[in-house]
Amino acid sequence: MMDKSTVVLDIGACSIKMGHKSQVRSIPNCIFKSKVERRKSCFISSQIESCKDHSGLFYMLPFQKGYLVNWDIQRQIWDHAFGKDELNIKPSETSIILTEPHFNFPTIQEGMNELFFEEYEFQSILRTNATTLSYYGFQKDFPLENCCIIVDTGYSFTHIVPYHCGKKLTNALVRVDVGGKLLTNHLKEIISYRQLQVMDETYVMNQVKEDACFVSMDFISDMNSARLKGDANPLLCEYVLPDYTSTHRGYIKEKKTKAGKENKKEEQSIRLAGERVSVPEILFHPSDLGIPQMGIPEAIIHSISKCPPELQPHLYRNIILTGGSCRFPNFRERVEKEVRSLAPAAYVTRITMSDHPDEYACRGGLAWSETDNFREHFLTLEEYQEAGQSACQRQFMGI
Repeated sequence: MMDKSTVVLDIGACSIKMGHKSQVRSIPNCIFKSKVERRKSCFISSQIESCKDHSGLFYMLPFQKGYLVNWDIQRQIWDHAFGKDELNIKPSETSIILTEPHFNFPTIQEGMNELFFEEYEFQSILRTNATTLSYYGFQKDFPLENCCIIVDTGYSFTHIVPYHCGKKLTNALVRVDVGGKLLTNHLKEIISYRQLQVMDETYVMNQVKEDACFVSMDFISDMNSARLKGDANPLLCEYVLPDYTSTHRGYIKEKKTKAGKENKKEEQSIRLAGERVSVPEILFHPSDLGIPQMGIPEAIIHSISKCPPELQPHLYRNIILTGGSCRFPNFRERVEKEVRSLAPAAYVTRITMSDHPDEYACRGGLAWSETDNFREHFLTLEEYQEAGQSACQRQFMGI
């Protein structure tokens, strides 16, 4: 049985996924400052749920370009996560699994070791990558397979990482510098240039991206349709922005409304057409924004080509999509279509994505904690006090 004192902390640049006692909860990994709230102007992580007006929120992010740079902000968020309003744990009685980005800087790793051992005094810690936790989630779903390739599309960038028998093939690891943050910023720029100044409305525009955008299965055809006028344009929609009086989240307005109810109240809205497909398309063609890198399907093929030939058929058969930016409608189908067109005809391709791809790594960590050899990967507080940073370097190397 899983040790109830084990906590999984999947630390992302946008959100923190927390796994404890078989439950997973996601909270924002930032501190919000409100320009309009008088009662309370600063909201730490999930406290944003109590904010009545999300317009003009100022973000204080601990991560920049995917790496932890502001320890003061991150410490406040972790204090909130471990407190009574969230996990409500005693670190001295708890073991914790932490995630870090690939190619993390040694100084950041040392800072995390010091903070979790010396400040929080956790019983033991295991520091690894989110894709490694996803691999153990894959092992639980497909126990007869020992090869897979994890595609982690997150907030700052996308990582494609092959695994074989629990070991990541580092020489085949590929990064694409495109993630959810870039897509939201691009959408803000488009809307601000064409319709309404929304450069300060990151929170609202991120909701617009989630509610209205989708991955096109035929991009050229959809963009041609987006040029049509009126009802002839299948992509055209009106997105009603929240007023934080009667509505607290925007929504796509129905094209056909009952007579007499159309102008019942004043609504501030934006019109969306080609933006709905052109924004997610950046994941497949970063060169559209001048980023000289491969799209996700090409990067998958490139990563597999760098693996030993005997593993390649198994990797094509086990492609796992994870991360919050995978949640666009048609994302899995588009990746499958393009990978199939690029892969050798003799190989079977299978793309798998869970219903909650952003939580997949965290749930994989919970699944890993149920295995027999799980405890041997931890470094205890006593071992750290005896050998210091060198013990962390030895213990977590290659995990």
